[in-house]
Amino acid sequence: MTISRHYVLAAGGTGGHLIPAFALGQELINRGHHVVLITDERGAKIPGCPDNMATHKLPAGRITKNPASWLPGLKAIAAGRAMARGLYKDFAPSAVIGFGGYPAFPALLGAFAEKIPTIIHEQNAVLGRVNRFTARQVNAIATAYPDVLRLSPRYAHKVHLVGNPVREEVLDLRDQPYPTLSADSIFRVLVTGGSQGATVLSDVVPHGLSILPISLRRRLQVTQQCRAEDIDAVRAAYAAHDIPAELATYLPDLPQRLGWAHMVVSRAGASTIAELTCAGRPAILVPLPSATDDHQSYNVKEMVEAGGARAIAQPAFTAVELAKQVQMIALEPGAMENAAKAAKSCGRPNAVADLADLVESFGRAPIMHGIKSKSQSSGGFNPSPALAKENAA
Repeated sequence: MTISRHYVLAAGGTGGHLIPAFALGQELINRGHHVVLITDERGAKIPGCPDNMATHKLPAGRITKNPASWLPGLKAIAAGRAMARGLYKDFAPSAVIGFGGYPAFPALLGAFAEKIPTIIHEQNAVLGRVNRFTARQVNAIATAYPDVLRLSPRYAHKVHLVGNPVREEVLDLRDQPYPTLSADSIFRVLVTGGSQGATVLSDVVPHGLSILPISLRRRLQVTQQCRAEDIDAVRAAYAAHDIPAELATYLPDLPQRLGWAHMVVSRAGASTIAELTCAGRPAILVPLPSATDDHQSYNVKEMVEAGGARAIAQPAFTAVELAKQVQMIALEPGAMENAAKAAKSCGRPNAVADLADLVESFGRAPIMHGIKSKSQSSGGFNPSPALAKENAA
């Protein structure tokens, strides 16, 4: 019998933090639970929040190396903590789940003060700042990668590999075959730079594709996300080389585009890699060099080592290097299909269900009451003895 419980999700104001929070929220709601979201003003504007998940905005102080940020940052954190504690007294959550980002910090501090069980989910291959600050006190740490930098070995007993939740439309792609690709068929390339696009992709990709051998270039069909200020120049570059290209600043049907793409050229955000590996699409990845702790460079490691992607550091990402990498995989018989299989082997399609299983283990009888054991290699949730003992208490 399902027991309806209350859960609070707390996430920073970016899609990278909120997309997995939205996915978990919907899964918990589908299981009969009541869920609310804590975020900031930016996060409240990110589309995709489940209809039945109320949003609470609170101050999220940001403390940087600049001493001028310290006092206002601490005041905002204290105010957010107080607001979170007030919400918890009314809502009485069984657990608070943090997804990183500054708004998650006061929410977790409030949970510690109220002695509410806590879980953090790390989307990247490097533990984020808020998650580093709270790792010692939380009850469980859910990760998206087998190896996470800056995650102390002393917390190994409460680490659970679950993966990154992805959208249902992307999950559906996993059961679809890789698009047929022959020596004469159209070769579809999807270029995306994250929620805001990426100027470096606009500068390099059209010219890199234009110097491919004519036998490959004439087969190209490109869909590219661009910044608004770049789109005219990108359109002109493709037109100059007679490469069919559809350009947009936003791709609302991205899962559908991913479904028919043979190759993706992209940044290396956690959500992007989760979707690529879930769908099984070969990629050329260009990590964002300014990403905090250079986490995108580490996000690509698993997929690259499996053979599902090639990573090019931004300083080395030139038209010539891009053309070289595309040719190496696109012109070798069977290479694209093999890379697609390798990419899919890194996917963890059960991420949202496994994360929800972990969340449901709090405030309930022993964990096996509601969770079927899964192997760690499949990304399943394996409760630690310490956590099982804690839940049984």
